[in-house]
Amino acid sequence: MTTDRADTGEERAMDTAPVEDERLRRWRLVLGADSAESTGRALTGRDEAMDGALTALYGGGAKPGGRGGDGRAAGLGASAPSVARWLGDIRTYFPASVVQVMQRDAIDRLGISGLLLEPEMLEAVEPDVHLVGTLLSLGKAMPETTRETARAVVRKVVEDLERRLAGRTRATLTGALDRSARSGRPRHRDIDWDRTIRANLKNHVPLPGQEGAGTVIPERLIGYGRTDRSVKKDVILCVDQSGSMAASVVHASVFGAVLASMRTLATRLVVFDTAVVDLTDQLDDPVDVLFGTQLGGGTDINRALAYCQSRITRPADTVVVLISDLHEGGIREEMLERAAAMKASGVQFVTLLALSDEGAPSYDREHAAALGALGSPAFACTPDLFPEVMAAAIEKRPLPTPDTGR
Repeated sequence: MTTDRADTGEERAMDTAPVEDERLRRWRLVLGADSAESTGRALTGRDEAMDGALTALYGGGAKPGGRGGDGRAAGLGASAPSVARWLGDIRTYFPASVVQVMQRDAIDRLGISGLLLEPEMLEAVEPDVHLVGTLLSLGKAMPETTRETARAVVRKVVEDLERRLAGRTRATLTGALDRSARSGRPRHRDIDWDRTIRANLKNHVPLPGQEGAGTVIPERLIGYGRTDRSVKKDVILCVDQSGSMAASVVHASVFGAVLASMRTLATRLVVFDTAVVDLTDQLDDPVDVLFGTQLGGGTDINRALAYCQSRITRPADTVVVLISDLHEGGIREEMLERAAAMKASGVQFVTLLALSDEGAPSYDREHAAALGALGSPAFACTPDLFPEVMAAAIEKRPLPTPDTGR
């Protein structure tokens, strides 16, 4: 019996040894070289290379210019060859989602965005929305030799977003447009039976001899409007292109192109900082739209809303979507008056503090509260929720804000 217990204990220790070793390995990679002695775990081979890539970015609190805050070497510095090698290493050792985070941190922490002006460098990066925002912010500083490579990077991200978002957006909004055009005298194939039954429940008649059974006499039919190619709704996307709104600009450009492809919507895309630019004529290609923006600068929401207001011809059939962090540099009172006037005329006015997956945005809470008091709750919206928000606006029902759910 004693021998059996001893054997069982040894087997149990052998079973847990790989788990413990893996735990120490992960802690060693997370904590860096300074933890080697405390974890008792030395790295070799692929693990050592992964540790080197992490240390180059996070190990020394690196600053632009190549020195860490504590005097240690920064690892990447401002050397294009070393950055290019590092980009290749992280794509080898980490999944794409992690690579994108590390690239973002490298741009923010090490100040290497200027190196993205080199075509060779762009070819080494993993394209994502944040990278597109960085490229757009470089704007006119980008030389012609880099511009075509940059367009290719931007196009890849845009096409990925379109594949993910376009189908669901069209399906959701087509249904909303049909429901918003309901008819009181529908053809049989256009009857909305769910709503018709609910509207006629008072006309329930019991069937004789069949306890609990009955029928509903539909005195009033409710149907979907007949599908046609006429424009049913006007949509104006009014997008803040200040530097903090980069991801929102990318997503808004993609959604603008998708909405513009629907014949029953007349879509206008307006971007603004202290000036207002109408990019509607470029909506057939969201890449052209993005390169028509210029991220950075101030913010004049009032001027942008004034322009949008001047383009409204059918208030009751118009949806205006303001995408902005609401840090207004223009005339605050006029901005709120314009929003109120549009709502009073019948416009569905939607305020999105961000259109991205990047978490809670920074925004002007006072302006958000003022718009909410006008009946236009201001909230951040993910790309996946945007079709539902637009569908609700088209049907003139409460918006599915993050607080209320879908």
